[in-house]
Amino acid sequence: MSEMPPAAALKSATFPRFGLASWSIVVPFIALLAVVLGKPSGIAMAVALALVLGGAIMSAVYHAEVIAHRVGEPFGTLILAFAVTVIETSLIISIMLSEGNGAQALARDTVFAAVMITINGIVGVCLLLGGGRHHEQGYTQSGVNHGLAILATLSVLTLVLPNYTTSEVGPFYNANQLIFVAVDALMLYATFVVAQTIRHRDHFLYPEEIDGVHDPVPKAKAVAAAVMLPLALIPVVLLAKALSPSIEAGVAAMGAPHAMVGIIIAALVLAPESLAALSAARANRVQTSLNLAIGSALATIGLTIPAVAIASMAMGLDLELGLSFKSIALLGLTLLVATMTLSTGRTTLVQGMVHLVIFSTYLFTTLVP
Repeated sequence: MSEMPPAAALKSATFPRFGLASWSIVVPFIALLAVVLGKPSGIAMAVALALVLGGAIMSAVYHAEVIAHRVGEPFGTLILAFAVTVIETSLIISIMLSEGNGAQALARDTVFAAVMITINGIVGVCLLLGGGRHHEQGYTQSGVNHGLAILATLSVLTLVLPNYTTSEVGPFYNANQLIFVAVDALMLYATFVVAQTIRHRDHFLYPEEIDGVHDPVPKAKAVAAAVMLPLALIPVVLLAKALSPSIEAGVAAMGAPHAMVGIIIAALVLAPESLAALSAARANRVQTSLNLAIGSALATIGLTIPAVAIASMAMGLDLELGLSFKSIALLGLTLLVATMTLSTGRTTLVQGMVHLVIFSTYLFTTLVP
């Protein structure tokens, strides 16, 4: 039995990787060190922090995929969706704490942006790339229908109905209404999670994907990835917060509406899930892509709105939730089209293009209202 070379033994002793890629361990610690630098003082530093942020996002995707291969679907996508949503909620609340009533519409803008990014942006790109590469891709329709039904209900209760209640003037809920809707949102999301993971797990799995062969992931590697995942995600929110003044300054310099800040924040936070969904679609696992997209949208509303509601009441801040008529029209179109494009159990690039057109319209009308 040959002995390990001294150099290899030293490397193993000083840098235990447990089977993980070296860069995926190093990058999160670099990102944590970058957080210490605080807010960027110039364009060069802002660009450097943005690059480090991108590295942290890539590391989070890597660790999430390791965990997903160990625990199987749909638990893997659920873990990533839940973790990223916790980070998104923390970011919104931290900005609300720093800006007060100046951020009363931030939660609405970010949540709406997350829905449009996931259901139109992520789904659109996944269906377009997956269809272009594999011609047609299959998924289990019942699970998608469950998700879209809950998403439509949550979207109307949290983003549309506030405009039409009369207890408060404007797009606001009063305290009792806010508590009621927050509880409803939590109940619906909890119901979805139970259905996805326990009662109707088979509705969120596609047989051909289950039969796909993955190299077995050792327990030690999965545990190490579970430790590294939050270490990669935490710098994402902290660096995004550090970059937020630069983002706001850039949006103001462009003359764009303040809602663009919410779009950029949502895009940064959803980047890990976006990359994981694209990777799954290219590997002909569109069921995983749809689980990620719809699950992320549901977690964004079902977890973010209740948390932000509690924070706003605790801080005595007004929480503006109701969308404008233009945004309501785009939300309604998104939900209507999603129910039609995802109603056959098969996907093509045509459906992807439709969703991308809606997404580009959302971005364009935000910039050019």
